[in-house]
Amino acid sequence: MQIPLDLARTLATVLDAGTFEAAAADLGITPSAVSQRVKQLELRLGRVLVVRSKPVRVTDAGAAVVRLARQLALLEHDALAAFGGGDATSARPTTVPLAVNADSLATWFLPALARIAERHSVVFDLHRDDQDFTAGLLESGAVMGAVTSQATPVAGCLVRPLGVMRYTAVATPGWVARWCPDGVDAAALAGALAAAPRVDFDRRDDLQAEYLRRIGADAAEPPRHYVPASNDFATAIKLGLGWGLLPGFQSAAELERGQLVALGGPPVDVPLHWQQWNLGSPLLDAIADGITTAARAALTSAK
Repeated sequence: MQIPLDLARTLATVLDAGTFEAAAADLGITPSAVSQRVKQLELRLGRVLVVRSKPVRVTDAGAAVVRLARQLALLEHDALAAFGGGDATSARPTTVPLAVNADSLATWFLPALARIAERHSVVFDLHRDDQDFTAGLLESGAVMGAVTSQATPVAGCLVRPLGVMRYTAVATPGWVARWCPDGVDAAALAGALAAAPRVDFDRRDDLQAEYLRRIGADAAEPPRHYVPASNDFATAIKLGLGWGLLPGFQSAAELERGQLVALGGPPVDVPLHWQQWNLGSPLLDAIADGITTAARAALTSAK
C-alpha cells in the first residue's frame, strides 16, 4: 500500500487551515475537491483520518499521514537548499510549525527564531500552549518541534534539556498593605492567600496552586482573575489585580525598584526541554541548535 503524497499534503493543509473551506482557499481549489481528496485517501487507507468538526481534528491514523507530509516537505526543502549550492536562504521558504509555552514566547524564544530566519529560508507557524501540553502537539503531527516540560521523548522524537524557568510569587506593595498589613510572614501570608484574589493564566494554569501547596495553603480557594496572555498576565499582577508567580524576566526590574514585593516561600521551577522529530534534517537541526543556545543563555541551569 502506498500513500499518495499529494493527498497527504492536502490532509496536512486541512489540519493547518482548520476547515475544508480555508484549505481550499490555500490550495486554490474548491472545498468539494478538498473533501474528495481526503475521502479518496481515507478509502485507500481504510481509515477515518479526520473528524469533520470546526476546527477539524485528525485521528491517530490521520496524525501519522500529516506527520509524513510534514517530514517530506522538510526533506524537500533541505534537498532544494543543497541544489542551490548549500545556501539555505536561496531555497523556497518552508513552513515549520513549532509549539511553545506562553512565557518562553514572550521572552527568549522569538529572538532565537529571528536569528534562525536570518540564515535559513524558513517561516514559522507557532502554536502556543502550556508547557505541560505542547508535547501532545508533537504526537498529533501538528508541530515538528516543541518547548515542553516533558523530559521523556515522544515516540519518534529527540529531546534536549533547555534549562529551568524559575517563578517567584509576587504582588504590589498596595496588595501587601491591604492583605498583609502586619507583614509578610508565613502565617499571615497563608491566611491572606485564602481570601485574596490571585491571577491565573487560564483554567489549566497550576503554578499558583503549586505554590499554595508548597506553603501549606492548598486548601484555599481564593477568587481568581484569568488573563490568558503572558505580558498581560504580568501587567495584571503589576497593576494590583492579584498576586501571582512571575519569571525573573518579567519581575526582576520591578522588584529592584520596589514596585513589586516578593511574597516569600520557595520558588517554583519549571524544567523545559526541546523535543523534535527524529529526522536527518539540517534545517530542523539548525532550529534546534538556535533554540537550545538561546534557552541556555536565558534560563536557569538545571540542578
